[in-house]
Amino acid sequence: MTQASSEQPKFAVEEVDSVPTPPRARVELDETSPETPAEKLERKRDYLEGFLAEKPEGLSPGAPGGDIYEGVIAALKEIFDPEIPVNIYELGLIYGVDVTDEGSVTVAMTLTTPHCPVAESMPGEVELRVSAVPGVRDAEVNLVWDPPWDMAKMSDEAKLELGML
Repeated sequence: MTQASSEQPKFAVEEVDSVPTPPRARVELDETSPETPAEKLERKRDYLEGFLAEKPEGLSPGAPGGDIYEGVIAALKEIFDPEIPVNIYELGLIYGVDVTDEGSVTVAMTLTTPHCPVAESMPGEVELRVSAVPGVRDAEVNLVWDPPWDMAKMSDEAKLELGML
């Protein structure tokens, strides 16, 4: 047995029936020119647009979120599979985009099947479009088959476009 059990409690307990509600915080407005609801909405919209437009500082142009990387992604989203009316990025055919500090871009991609009718032309189109992005020095496209493409790789936007959601 310890002596702690025989000691008196260190704090007192008081039972009460109710507690008054604390006052709510209030912001005092300038009565000479109160802000209208439209002005308040515009102020919030300006803040949100500025927040979303802000780019991280010290970000490499080739890193995700950087100018070159985002330009490459935008270019890939303009290339559509001729059999499926969805761009190759949203279809999940792009497995990776690597951009070096010097502006060299390597794209790892696949096709829906190895027997795809555009197997010979699609990688060339991807290379041509990526090479045209400002800041890209050269582009290389690696066509890979492992892991094989399946419908689970499609984005929700692609599934919605195809009526699968």
